[in-house]
Amino acid sequence: MEELEQGLLMQPWAWLQLAENSLLAKAYITKQGYALLISDLQEVWHEQVDAGVVSQAKELNKRLTAPPEAFLCHLDDVLRPLLKDIGCPGKATFSCDHVVEALILLVRSELSGLPFYWNFHCILASPSLVSQHLICPLMGMSLALQCQVRELATLLHMKDLEIQDYQESGATLSQDRLKTEPFEEKSFLEQFMVEKLPEACSVGDGKAFITNLQNLYVAVTRQEGQVRQQHQDAGDPQTSSSASLQGPDSQLPNQPEEPVSSAPSLPVPDREPTDTSGPVKRPQLSKVKRKKLRGLFS
Repeated sequence: MEELEQGLLMQPWAWLQLAENSLLAKAYITKQGYALLISDLQEVWHEQVDAGVVSQAKELNKRLTAPPEAFLCHLDDVLRPLLKDIGCPGKATFSCDHVVEALILLVRSELSGLPFYWNFHCILASPSLVSQHLICPLMGMSLALQCQVRELATLLHMKDLEIQDYQESGATLSQDRLKTEPFEEKSFLEQFMVEKLPEACSVGDGKAFITNLQNLYVAVTRQEGQVRQQHQDAGDPQTSSSASLQGPDSQLPNQPEEPVSSAPSLPVPDREPTDTSGPVKRPQLSKVKRKKLRGLFS
């Protein structure tokens, strides 16, 4: 995979509000060129050019004689505040126009004290590109989150056993409001499907996905890139993104006994995703006598 394609894949999505248009976008810019991906949740558009494509810059900026590298560096400077949601944005202005099977992102700024104009001409993305940047990463994220739920359920069961041990040792609660019932995974999932699912799966304009899940998205795309690179190094023809969903570090839903050890924890904004340490072994309880689970100190 070329540098621009690989670099774009590793970038998180950003949420843009340009006039009445709500868009998801990601970009990767180097001195050799740039790649841009934009979606309005109905279509996905893409543009990729190298430094040799300078005719647009000369046509729109006749008074500027800067080399292509200077144009690309300036584009990176004006796009970064927009895509990184920096509190102090630059002086550039952005707008977009929809044309037949294309989307044009217009940029207006200044370079060396002179007006600078740039138009990103994005065409409809190919199905393989959509799969690579959206379908496969979202499938990987779903599997990782499912594994995380299983590990949390296991931890809650262990906590219930720990509380029961405290209770049998004579410990009492200082406040009744802290009393809880033993965790029942099946009833919890059923209640979640009825009460929480409608709100939880509301996509809206995509802003919630950008706000809460980009650390996990980047972690999954990096994992897919590593698996793809391993296949390439080994000479395996199966180098598509979907291969990572069945790789040795992935966990399918019907194998709960071996959770993914590399599944990242739930993302926290502005922090790098970290790996979990894998399933925690149940501690050996000192009591041989087993009793029916009850509510906390009930």
